[in-house]
Amino acid sequence: MTPVEKLGAARRYPSQLPVEDRILLVMLPGAGIAADDFADHGFIAAVQGRVPTLDIVALRPDIELYLDGNIAPVLHEGIIVPAVASGIRRIWLLGLSLGGMGALLYSSAYPDLVEGLVLLAPFLGTHGTMAELTRAGRFVDWSAEGSAATAPERQLLTWIQGHLRAGRTTPKLFLGHATRDRFAAGHRLLAAALPASQVVEVDGVHNWAAWTQAWQDILALNPFA
Repeated sequence: MTPVEKLGAARRYPSQLPVEDRILLVMLPGAGIAADDFADHGFIAAVQGRVPTLDIVALRPDIELYLDGNIAPVLHEGIIVPAVASGIRRIWLLGLSLGGMGALLYSSAYPDLVEGLVLLAPFLGTHGTMAELTRAGRFVDWSAEGSAATAPERQLLTWIQGHLRAGRTTPKLFLGHATRDRFAAGHRLLAAALPASQVVEVDGVHNWAAWTQAWQDILALNPFA
């Protein structure tokens, strides 16, 4: 299997508008989630009903691409480079659960190519790494030195820190999370560091009901404007 084949069979939902007007939205799912699940849970219809200029590509990468940190070059070669070559200039990533890790890893490697990220209940690290963040008190106060975080966790957390400290406006980060999500500790710390206008919190746990509501609430913020 080639690296690009590890992205899985892409599900494409193209815009019907001219190429110069289109935006690419790449949807990255978490473990055990199929590319078709985004459409089955109304994600595609909800966003294209509001933003008809979107070309959407839903993927199902091998989980190892997230965990070994190799998602960025594979996604770049397999999806982003061909899209840019076709004329698309606005790139957005939606990362759901472990897919949030993938979206952040890509942005840390190619920040100038990404206009925005939508992170839905993102996996930001193991419970041990989140405990380190909690002890630090704030995202910007966490230190990679002496951390037990994996290399991909360090990469995404260090990138988030730099993004926050520099006050960068691109890529723009939108976060949707649930009150009783099993990764809630990390979500709350990230939420506290982002503008309130880019964060939605819904009641629920780590499941489609919460993710669907969070997606609807984020769309109401008009992130692609």
